[in-house]
Amino acid sequence: MFEEIWAIGIDLGGTKIEMARVNGDGSYRQRLTRPTIAARGPAAIKREIITCLKDMLQEADSPPAGIGVGLAGQIDRHKGSVHFSPNLGWQNEPFREELEEALKLPVMVINDVRAATLGEWWHGAGKSCADLVCLFIGTGIGGGVVSGGRILIGDSNSAGELGHTTVDWHGPPCRCGNKGCLEAWAGGWAIAQRAQELIINNRAAGNALLNIAGGKIEEVSAQVVAEGFKKGDPLARQIIEEVKEALIAGTVSLVNAFNPQRLILGGGVMAGLPELRKFIEAGIKERALRAATVSLEVLPAKLGNMAGVIGAGCLVIQTLGKKEKIL
Repeated sequence: MFEEIWAIGIDLGGTKIEMARVNGDGSYRQRLTRPTIAARGPAAIKREIITCLKDMLQEADSPPAGIGVGLAGQIDRHKGSVHFSPNLGWQNEPFREELEEALKLPVMVINDVRAATLGEWWHGAGKSCADLVCLFIGTGIGGGVVSGGRILIGDSNSAGELGHTTVDWHGPPCRCGNKGCLEAWAGGWAIAQRAQELIINNRAAGNALLNIAGGKIEEVSAQVVAEGFKKGDPLARQIIEEVKEALIAGTVSLVNAFNPQRLILGGGVMAGLPELRKFIEAGIKERALRAATVSLEVLPAKLGNMAGVIGAGCLVIQTLGKKEKIL
């Protein structure tokens, strides 16, 4: 049975390593979380992953189809190495071959947000849908596009950098080197940076947010701004209004470009401010091409922090266990 085939899914990000045994129906067990200490370097992180995997495999009563890894970075599709991962500080780092050598199992490596898109497509809010866009709004912003029942990967395997859609040519600098990216307006790091700058320029206006942050300006985060917004703080409301406008501008472009049946919104910023979804949906219906919104649904992501783990594991099951060409 397809459901009896299983794999290990891993979500390797800048702050934590999440892994679990993933079944063909998208369920999971043996969930394990470890902190990612990027300062220790890639070799130490890989050793930690290999140790955890060996422990998990010892508890299993049958071998997995393989191991799937969603990694925050740009991945070489053929070698499974990491071109560049700003969150981990990796550059031209071998990865797949080292795990395969240590574990004697096949390994597939994919960008973490594309893995999360696969998870939502197969077992979350995108189930049974052939045309969708996932947009994950967290510390950064990324996503994935499914068109005609295939996930788009692009010529150099970098499709899905939706957070670097330009929404304001003269906007704030982005960490990618461009200006006015969607992420530079609405990513968690950008929200925190904007709030801190405004507080420095007007300390009195920022008192409420500072109080929430324990009086430390460096502790003013996107979460602090979200809390201030819910309490009616004017400065927080100003910032979130800018975030709303940027998200509407960005998603209108995505809807016009890809004509999805479903736009799925997830990530930490959306989890902290779920009411943003209704504003985004209304903005899209008002500004996007009418033909592109006839049957459009704007939905919250369903799988939360486990989307990447489930997507990475199920990619292995579909590709190696079921022998389907996915990427």
